[in-house]
Amino acid sequence: MNGTAIGVDIGGTNIRAARVTVDGAILARARAGSSSDAATVLQRVEALIAELDDPSVLGIGIGVPGQVDFEAGRVLTGGYVDLSGLPVRERIEERFGRPVVIDNDGNMALVAEARCGAAAGHSHVLMLTIGTGIGGAILSGGGILRGAGQAGQLGHVVINPSGLSCKCGRQGCVETESSGTALGRHIAEAGLPAATTAADLLVRSDAVAAKILRAWALPLRAAVNSLAASLNPQVVLLGGGLGAEAVAALSAFPEASSWFRYNLAAALLGDDAGAIGAALAALPAAKQSAKRLVMVNGVPASGKSGVAAALSRETGWPVLSLDTVKNPFLEEIEDVDRLFNRKLGRASLTAMFAVLDDAPPGATVIMDAWFGFQPRDFVQSLIDRTGIGRIAEIWCHAPPTIIADRYGARAAFRLPGHPGPEYVPELIALAARAEPASFGPLYRVDTTAAIDVTRLREFLDATFT
Repeated sequence: MNGTAIGVDIGGTNIRAARVTVDGAILARARAGSSSDAATVLQRVEALIAELDDPSVLGIGIGVPGQVDFEAGRVLTGGYVDLSGLPVRERIEERFGRPVVIDNDGNMALVAEARCGAAAGHSHVLMLTIGTGIGGAILSGGGILRGAGQAGQLGHVVINPSGLSCKCGRQGCVETESSGTALGRHIAEAGLPAATTAADLLVRSDAVAAKILRAWALPLRAAVNSLAASLNPQVVLLGGGLGAEAVAALSAFPEASSWFRYNLAAALLGDDAGAIGAALAALPAAKQSAKRLVMVNGVPASGKSGVAAALSRETGWPVLSLDTVKNPFLEEIEDVDRLFNRKLGRASLTAMFAVLDDAPPGATVIMDAWFGFQPRDFVQSLIDRTGIGRIAEIWCHAPPTIIADRYGARAAFRLPGHPGPEYVPELIALAARAEPASFGPLYRVDTTAAIDVTRLREFLDATFT
C-alpha cells in the first residue's frame, strides 16, 4: 500500500491543502479563505484535512507563517495569521489520529522545490516566498538550516532601518516594501485601481508602472544581495504567489557588478509548493509511526505457522493466527458445519485486523492465515480501514502431495468444524492453483527446507525501511 500525506499551507489570503504521494504528485486539492482570527483558521484547516482524508494518509504536515519550534511542534509567533496561542499539533493529531509535522511555511515550500521543483539537484539554496508577506528558507548541505531553532525568517531582513514598522517589531524589513501587501500599497499610492496586479504593471511601459515596480523590486534586490553574500547559494529562488512576477521585475533592474554572483530563478511549483512540501515533510515521521503487517500466507498445511513462529522469535513481533482466534469458538459452539466454519473464519480475520487497528503507532504484527479463503475485496477493505502503512507478504508453499500428507496426518486431531480427511483431494487441487495475495512485496518460502530466518529478516528490513 503506497502511503500519502496531507499538506496544508496557511497563508494570509488563502489556506491550501493537498493529498500528496511520496513523489510529490498531488492527488486531490482543497482550499479555503484565510482569516486574521486564529480559531477560525484552525477550524478551516481541520475542515480541509477532513475533506482530503482517506485510508492512504499516513501523516499531516502544516506550514504556518511565523516562527516555529520544529522539534516541539509549536507555533511561536505569527504575522498576518498568528496561531501561537493554539495547540495546533495536538488538536490535529487528536482528531485525525495521524502524526503531525509543523514548520514555517517557507521551509515547507523549499522542501518541495528541492525534491521536485526548481531546486532539485542542488544542496545549497536560498528561497524567498512572495505573498501576503514574505517567507523564506535556507537549504544548506541538503537540509533545512534552522540555526538555534528558527533560522530562515528572510522576510525580516532589514533593508531600511528608518523604514516602515513591521509586524515583527522592527522597522524597514523587506516584507514592508516587497510583499504582496506592500505592492498593493505602492499601487494605491500611485493612484492606480486596487485591482491592478504585478502582471499588469509588467506589460506596461509607462513611468508610473516603472516607478511602482522599482519601489517594489529594489528592496527585494537589496535583501537577496545581502543574503547571497552571506550564504553563497547555488541558486536563489523566488516563490509564492508573486515569485515569477518578482523575478521578472528584478530582471528590469540589473544588479551592479560585484564579487557576489548568484543565479536567480522563479520557483516551479507556484502556489502548490507549500502544501506539497508540508506533505513531504510529514512522510518520514509518518513512516516511523505507520503500522506494518507481515502476511504469512499459504493454503492450509503449507507450513505457515512454523514460519510465523520462527519470525516472531527472531523479531519479537506478535503473531495473530486465524486458528488461534477461531478455535476457542469451535470449542464452545456445537455442530459447526463447514459453512459456519467459514463464517467464523471471516469474523476471526476481521478481529485480527481490529487488534492491529488498536495497536500503537509503529506496531508490526505477523498474521498467520490463508488469505485466499475470503474475496480479495474483503481483505482489502480490512487493510484500508486499519490504515496500515507497509505490508510484506511471505508465501509459504510446498508440493501439493506433501501439503496433503501434512493435512491428513493432523486431521484427526483438529477440532470439529474443520474439514476432515475427505478434504484432502480438494486441498491438493487448491495447492496446485493457489497464488500469493500480492498486497505488498513478496518473499517465497519453500517449507520443505529449513527456514532461513536471517534472509527473511533482511527482506523485511528492506521492505519496511
